[in-house]
Amino acid sequence: MGRVTGLVPSRFLTLVAHLVIVITMFWSREINVRASLPLEFTKEEYDSQDRQLVIALSVTLGLFVVELAGFFSGISMFNGTQSLLSVAAHASASVSLSFFIFERWECTAYWYIFTFCSALPAATELVLFVAVFG
Repeated sequence: MGRVTGLVPSRFLTLVAHLVIVITMFWSREINVRASLPLEFTKEEYDSQDRQLVIALSVTLGLFVVELAGFFSGISMFNGTQSLLSVAAHASASVSLSFFIFERWECTAYWYIFTFCSALPAATELVLFVAVFG
């Protein structure tokens, strides 16, 4: 089987790009929280939407820890399938989350991006952990 040389740096760069955008979202989440609410809203409604987005972003950061641990430990660094999935998912997440911030999407849209672009690669990373150590 031939060695794929460009996937390791591509995977690292897309992981870092997605991570930077998620950290930026912590700073600018007020815009998206307001987009999720009606024109007239209460403080409780705002706090509920803000809490939901903070939880989603925090879980995303936790999944980054899982993926970066697998990547830097070498368990999945040279696995071509995992690298391709990770590059595709995190590149898609970077583009989608850029639109999420700039176009002021509702917070519920984040859960779709989270599922396909953060949870899926982290789940496959955990499967690799089990395959290697199990």
